[in-house]
Amino acid sequence: MPFDRDLFLPVSREDMARRGWDFFDFLLITGDAYVDHPSFGPAIIGRILEAEGYRVAVLAQPDWRSAEAFAALGRPRLGVLIGAGNIDSMVAHYTAAKKRRHDDAYSPGRKAGLRPDHAVAVYSNRVREAFGDIPIVIGGLEASLRRFAHYDYWEDKVRRSVLFDAQADILTYGMGETATLEIAARLASGTPVSEITDVRGTCVIGKYPSLCAYPRVEVPSFEEVSASKTAYAKANMVEYQEHDAVSGKAIIQKHGDRFLIVNPPAFPLTTGEMDRVAELPYVREPHPMYDDMGGVPAIEEVRFSVTHNRGCFGACSFCSLAFHQGRTVSCRSHDSVVREVRLLTEHPGFKGYIHDVGGPSATFRRPSCQKQLKSGMCRNRACLAPEPCPNLDADHTDYMLLLRKLRAIPKVKKVFIRSGIRFDHLMKDPSGEFFTDLVQHHISGQLKVAPEHCVAHTLDYMGKPHIEVYEKFREKYFKLNRRYGKDQYLVPYLISSHPGCTLEDAVRLAEWLNRQGHMPEQVQDFYPTPGTLATCMWYTGIDPRTMEPVFVPKSPHDKALQRALMQWRKPQNRKLVLEALRKTGREDLIGYGKHCLVKPDRGTPVGGGLCAAPPSKGQPRKKPRADTRTRVEKKEGSAKPIRKKGWAKPKKKK
Repeated sequence: MPFDRDLFLPVSREDMARRGWDFFDFLLITGDAYVDHPSFGPAIIGRILEAEGYRVAVLAQPDWRSAEAFAALGRPRLGVLIGAGNIDSMVAHYTAAKKRRHDDAYSPGRKAGLRPDHAVAVYSNRVREAFGDIPIVIGGLEASLRRFAHYDYWEDKVRRSVLFDAQADILTYGMGETATLEIAARLASGTPVSEITDVRGTCVIGKYPSLCAYPRVEVPSFEEVSASKTAYAKANMVEYQEHDAVSGKAIIQKHGDRFLIVNPPAFPLTTGEMDRVAELPYVREPHPMYDDMGGVPAIEEVRFSVTHNRGCFGACSFCSLAFHQGRTVSCRSHDSVVREVRLLTEHPGFKGYIHDVGGPSATFRRPSCQKQLKSGMCRNRACLAPEPCPNLDADHTDYMLLLRKLRAIPKVKKVFIRSGIRFDHLMKDPSGEFFTDLVQHHISGQLKVAPEHCVAHTLDYMGKPHIEVYEKFREKYFKLNRRYGKDQYLVPYLISSHPGCTLEDAVRLAEWLNRQGHMPEQVQDFYPTPGTLATCMWYTGIDPRTMEPVFVPKSPHDKALQRALMQWRKPQNRKLVLEALRKTGREDLIGYGKHCLVKPDRGTPVGGGLCAAPPSKGQPRKKPRADTRTRVEKKEGSAKPIRKKGWAKPKKKK
């Protein structure tokens, strides 16, 4: 169904003329297609400014090859706001193997190449060409994660803060609503942008550290972290620890003869503020200018989904959430979420299914403990891993009651949860009632969780719980499925080649998967994205939490070996798996036994041990008995018994 383009923010001079505008206040530039939905950061920023009375126009995916496209809508009265889109532009363009992607879900018709590499810096420089000294504010995920001097995986070097490369005036980091509104108010009051230096959640450049208005700490300079990996690791840890709205200090980092000043983080939105942001008049659809281009595929995952929380105290070392949204959880009210779902039921394409009620981690609806509200997050202690903190509040009752309200709304058939669920957090729920509700009502065929690995020290580097926690969760999950007669699968997410994971560890993971009767269809190689602790480990070979050395599988061949072990049954991986097993002295896994991963080459003696030899020529194979195990146990799924072709059928009783 086509939507009236006048419901969207204007994207052309014609749109503005229909509104009777002879000027506008802010130009909002994004590297994504324009989708007016609260899952898209630019839509949120545009709508909150509109709600405050500002006139906002949107320029989506402009041609960056010249400045002319950036002047197409005219010069805004107050300033230009720039973001690369919902994900880092380099992640949007390249795989973990640095191969160019062939499509882009955030572009019309999945067309790749509609935004530049390092989009924030490129866009900002083009705006400077087009409009000269106009105030420029950069933000969004790409700017947020690149606010300090950072290692860039794609160029294999340390880059300056993106604020320097972009030639922008202010960088907003984190979710950005509060900082953006304060900057807008000051610009509207006539304050020069050069004097807006003390807004929380922003970064500016100054000639002297004294420009900083907050208690501060200084980290090694850009030149130091470029030359010394030890200095880089020390700086990264301080940057991570100070990202706390309650206890965090401002951070100073010298770049040449100037100083990057990173003010403390903005305070998380209150429940009332989150409700207001979520219920602004979004169309919740891509702009109709994309209708003839194939639409914008990214909307399909979120069109009938609801975000109810922000922040994550899970603090996985490879995840950017802790460095962007922060570790303090805030959430919306039940009434606000109910109103949004009622609104979704009136959408012409609604078929009765709410695809997700989640966020960074679906079940988080309160801070991890009361202490963090007064003193901030603990600096040298994670809430969940390797063991849950004794002060952890893991009560899931509030989330469970919210879901029950949503299930009761007319026209709603099912409410699913597709965001990540921290199974270790779920296992600490004192009542266990939510687990039962989850299995009975909220799984769309399969539940995806993220154990990531099975080796304890690798999991410690990841910031994940040890595998015994997942195994207990798995056992309980299938027990509940059997109890309620559900045919539901469990899909574990896993990462290969993470810092700290040796080839021996990868073999142990393959053994564990073999015992589980599961081989992943897809495997995620570790992807070093800017700002994370794991990326620091990958670049420096140092764990910034301990400053101890850490093994890093870096070469393409080493990574290929680890990846192949996780998919050992695939014929194309056979040679790599054999090589890995021989390198690690695990020839006992080459053979014909049930614990073996691959068969030996023809004419090669088997490793023995657990791997039995095949039957000799002419000796009949003994047919196995009917498989009495259930798919729940064998294939991470249903309670229906399965049989393979050629297996004996059970005899009927007379």
